[in-house]
Amino acid sequence: MQPFALLASGLAAGLVAGTASCTAVQGGLLVGLTSGGCERPSRDPVLVAWFLAGRLVSYSAAGVLLGLAGSAVSLPPEVRALLLVAAGITVIAYAIGLLRRRRSGCDETPRRAARSAPLLGAATILIPCGVTLGMEMVAVSSGSPLGGAAVMAGFVLGTAPAFALLGWVLRRVSRTRLARLTGVAALVAGLWTVGAGVSLGGWLAGSGSATTESTLAAPGSAAAGQGARTVTVWATRDGYRPGMVTAPAGVSVEIVFKLADQGCTRTVTIAGRDVALPATVRLPPQRPGSLRYVCGMGMYSGYINFS
Repeated sequence: MQPFALLASGLAAGLVAGTASCTAVQGGLLVGLTSGGCERPSRDPVLVAWFLAGRLVSYSAAGVLLGLAGSAVSLPPEVRALLLVAAGITVIAYAIGLLRRRRSGCDETPRRAARSAPLLGAATILIPCGVTLGMEMVAVSSGSPLGGAAVMAGFVLGTAPAFALLGWVLRRVSRTRLARLTGVAALVAGLWTVGAGVSLGGWLAGSGSATTESTLAAPGSAAAGQGARTVTVWATRDGYRPGMVTAPAGVSVEIVFKLADQGCTRTVTIAGRDVALPATVRLPPQRPGSLRYVCGMGMYSGYINFS
């Protein structure tokens, strides 16, 4: 019964929490389906279905690998940051092509569109949203290839209605006078994705850093040691509250992350590691300075100032 329970868990997560965050991060790749726009409108559901099929296959395959090998096959934050930047550049290229395409011209054959749609869907696994990272951790903890595939497939099925609607709308709009507006929106989405990758990678000027060694503990566990200080941060759907906290330098510090809402902030990247919330991060004594952390998508960040 475990695979069925994991399938239901992934389905619920996709419907409740994954729809908004994943379409925001990965929806830009759907613009690739509008780059041709020459096929009959009746083919729109077919192309969107191919996109969703490619997404389902890639996520299920990732779930099998995660269930088999565990966290060893998970992408570190730095690699995900590079993939986000690459994906953003790809979306920008699609957007520019959409802006330059004349309505009288056709730059994609139906056969080519049918080939590219599943590839675009499969590529979404390389741009994980925050909820996706949480599902990947569930797949790892299942310790089973079938269980890992079940939770990831359920998650894709849960987000499928939103992706299907968005893809269908984009295909239709690409044939109207709003096509240029779609291109502008895609350009903004691409730039936003690049910015999220830069933020996740910590490549922003003045982002600050501190000692990166850390250990994790379950909330409510014993203290890290005598003299350890504790600060609490709440993860909400709009970011981390408070966004900047102060902790003493030179002593061990426990950062207690509590989960207020379901969203991309449920996974935090701190000290070069992904942490599913709620959790307690124990930091060794720090020098004066600041430590920056971000959500798993690079959208929201927070700072811990040591003084």
